[in-house]
Amino acid sequence: MSNVSCPAHPDAELIEDHRAGDMICMECGLVVGDRIVDVSSEWRSFSNDSNSKDPSRVGSPENNLMSGGGLTTSIAGGGSDESRSLSNLQKRQADQANLLFKQVQETKALKGKNNDAVASACLYIACRKDGVPRTFKEICAVSKLSKKESRFCGNLNLPQYVQTAATHIARAAVENDLVSGRSPVSIAAAAIYMASQASLEKRCAKDIGDVAGVAEVTIRQSYKLMLGSAAKLFPPDFKFTTPISELPAA
Repeated sequence: MSNVSCPAHPDAELIEDHRAGDMICMECGLVVGDRIVDVSSEWRSFSNDSNSKDPSRVGSPENNLMSGGGLTTSIAGGGSDESRSLSNLQKRQADQANLLFKQVQETKALKGKNNDAVASACLYIACRKDGVPRTFKEICAVSKLSKKESRFCGNLNLPQYVQTAATHIARAAVENDLVSGRSPVSIAAAAIYMASQASLEKRCAKDIGDVAGVAEVTIRQSYKLMLGSAAKLFPPDFKFTTPISELPAA
């Protein structure tokens, strides 16, 4: 390893993306070194595109989305197509993030580091390389949100469709900068409140607050920030039991 470091964060860990030839700061995402030589062998296989066997593989095909220590869970907290996205994140970007995460794990370059942080950095890099850059703040906020929603919804006995809607609402609220300065917990709780109130499975702010460990008034404050834009926060296919116009004012 050379003595290359990020000028803004000299003590930060760097991720090496050998295939692209980049060294990237985990703290801010700056490419601080490039043209690293990839000395690993290069091979290509098209077995996934046909029924032919892959002569280079022994055993069953590996699903990269399910390997690498559960990157999908670290990033999105679920396995559905919706949970794979920040907003409209494509499968290829999630795949690229998984592959990069797997490379980092295999090289043990960041052994002992927090997997959530590494996963978020990998997703940041994958989006950047695919021409759909996201900020670290946005990715980290969303990766925390979906985990919280999954746990909170489970404790509240809410069905999957409400959890999916809450995840979509929270992400859209973050990306539209509606809840600036609010904690991920309060955003997740407010999104669950909004999604449940629009469904058959209604939960009051107090019950959600008890599960999330956040004050009822805090949930209502975040909810009010989101309510005016509710029409663009819900998933397009959400089946409303209570229309947006009849949702609680707070």
